[in-house]
Amino acid sequence: MSFIAAVLILNLEEADAFIAFANLLNKPCQLAFFRVDHSMMLKYFAAFEVFFEENLPKLFLHFKSYSLTPDIYLIDWIFTLYSKSLPLDLACRVWDVFCRDGEEFLFRTGLGILRLYEDILLQMDFIHIAQFLTKLPEDITSEKLFSCIAAIQMQNSNKKWAQVS
Repeated sequence: MSFIAAVLILNLEEADAFIAFANLLNKPCQLAFFRVDHSMMLKYFAAFEVFFEENLPKLFLHFKSYSLTPDIYLIDWIFTLYSKSLPLDLACRVWDVFCRDGEEFLFRTGLGILRLYEDILLQMDFIHIAQFLTKLPEDITSEKLFSCIAAIQMQNSNKKWAQVS
């Protein structure tokens, strides 16, 4: 929560930051993660995996071969709204779209990151993948990331993101 509070304080007046923080805590996805609502978090992870397999099948199988599950990297990404793992300016841009489009964009961003680094991640083992996804390269550009995010489809024949909660 401190990463989220820090970004809000950097960008807003104190009272506005408090209101924004309170509003964020009341969003279903953030509430599930902040409360550590295990059953709800599992629903989010399962939905993420459906779209992961659909969008990035080779990387999905690579992660499966190492038993690398979404909770290993997604908890940190969602809990901090990417403010810990992405450069601040890029994290703020992700926040802007998240505020406009909702929680689906947070998971689309996660898949966009995986797509952006797919070739690199396919060469890594469990430990290196986990380390890499914890702290992404500083030279990541918004153009490349948002291009990868735009290529992600969050709808397949069986499921739409809106069906998660």
